[in-house]
Amino acid sequence: MKRIVYKYEKPKPSQYLSLFETTGWNDSYKISAAEISMALENSWCVVAAYADSDLVGIGRVVSDGVVYAMLYDMIVAPKYQKKGIGTTLLRMLIEQCQAAGLREIQLFSAKGKAPFYRHSGFIERPDDAPGMRLAKPSR
Repeated sequence: MKRIVYKYEKPKPSQYLSLFETTGWNDSYKISAAEISMALENSWCVVAAYADSDLVGIGRVVSDGVVYAMLYDMIVAPKYQKKGIGTTLLRMLIEQCQAAGLREIQLFSAKGKAPFYRHSGFIERPDDAPGMRLAKPSR
């Protein structure tokens, strides 16, 4: 495996979109290159993993900078999964949130990925806990 380099930087939107496409999420989101660029720009913290110049992993945080942080788009390219890249990205994002004194770090995870996040100390909300999401936002 190529040496992986981690950077606190926003990758090129085209690289991010290519990686995002590997998840299948864009089948329903239909995010354009311009929208993915805006998502990157509006992120509070981004950690990118590169093999040479190829973006192979990313994680990003959206935050108010004081109380809350929400982790989004923890993605590792399929051929680079199960090599510790996701764990490193998550650790780096958590460290940035903690260093900033943020009080709560939340996330949404893809189905079946909860054990990965539990390993880093995250817990699921109880079924009767507050919090909901709009199932299908109107456009």
